[in-house]
Amino acid sequence: MALYTSIHLHNVPADKTDEYAAWFDGPHREALGGLRGLRYADRFEVTKEQIMPDAQQCWRYLSVYEFDLPNPVIDLPALGPLVAEARDAGLIAADDTERLYSYRLFGDWKGSPNWQRDQPFSGISVLLGNYIPGRHDEYQTWYENVHSVEVANVPGHVAMIRGELSSLQIEPRRYCPGDQLVMTAQQTDDLAFTITDFAARALGHSPSGIAMQPRSTAGSTARTVHYFRKISGTKFWPGGIAYGGDLSVYPGKG
Repeated sequence: MALYTSIHLHNVPADKTDEYAAWFDGPHREALGGLRGLRYADRFEVTKEQIMPDAQQCWRYLSVYEFDLPNPVIDLPALGPLVAEARDAGLIAADDTERLYSYRLFGDWKGSPNWQRDQPFSGISVLLGNYIPGRHDEYQTWYENVHSVEVANVPGHVAMIRGELSSLQIEPRRYCPGDQLVMTAQQTDDLAFTITDFAARALGHSPSGIAMQPRSTAGSTARTVHYFRKISGTKFWPGGIAYGGDLSVYPGKG
């Protein structure tokens, strides 16, 4: 078995937002129940609060699909036709911004003491990043042993999961600017505070007195970060398992 995450970054026509939401939490979620290895699927909307406030936010919406796959070569592409239903129905904006990227994960969600495991995530941030060529191992060691701990301990941040761009991709394929995926989960009703303190800790002047270690030079500055809030109808997410309203499509639930 292998852990994979597929992220669907997209926009929706202004007059189709309600229709898309109903499709995702209705027919789409039911269809997802037939996929082997699906652990959860959730939908998010970009927030006004961003760690890089001047960076362009190309996508209003993000869908995340996480799998534990028995045979990735066979099973991962099966998501493609289910996402294509929205595209074929005109629910995805035809503005050439849609992106669908799949990453093989290094491990499961790595939580901090902040994580309330009986509560859902309020949102996630997505970092599409890269490492300096020839410094892969150094980058991974720094992220796993140092930076992941620092970031997940920021108030409002609760867990992190990371992965590397897979050779298996779902059509339609597009260029991906980030070989490395970092997703950080939040549980907070004050995202502005979380982001402000995150930046302050990174710069060494947080009121908490906590300062992050200098960023590793093995990490490339060619990266983008995007914060999203959860908007789909998931009712429960303990330790990486989620389900929607119809428990019958999630074996073992109910």
